[in-house]
Amino acid sequence: MEDWIYILNPNRDTLDGEPSTKETIRRLAHDDPELDLWLSRRNRMARGDRLWFFFSQPESAVAAVAEVDGEPYEDPDEPDFSYWVDATLLPEATDALCRNPVGRDELGLGQVRSVQKVKPQALPVLLARAGLQGGTAPSGFARPS
Repeated sequence: MEDWIYILNPNRDTLDGEPSTKETIRRLAHDDPELDLWLSRRNRMARGDRLWFFFSQPESAVAAVAEVDGEPYEDPDEPDFSYWVDATLLPEATDALCRNPVGRDELGLGQVRSVQKVKPQALPVLLARAGLQGGTAPSGFARPS
């Protein structure tokens, strides 16, 4: 399993046609958790990997998490976008991160790219804040199969 940082800029990116704010993603986590996300390049993601959503503004921090549903793919009907990946937001973990986000300094992020791997030293902080200690889901929370 790999962990990835997915960068969202609320002033530029949208989710379901809405600005990509923490409030939007938290609502989606409960109401419509399945996402199809654009990737600028084909990352080596696989089913079960995690995407940690880093909001670049107004406070630079990770405040949501999703599980990757499958490998990135090309969509011939969307030639303007290189690759897509399907993911499902984890509602309880996203709630926990929205309450207590993980800041840029705690992540050890340098230059921010659209998608990058989580640094090993940042993973324990992300898991703890999301309530996913040891990589397990919170009790009563089923992972998609």
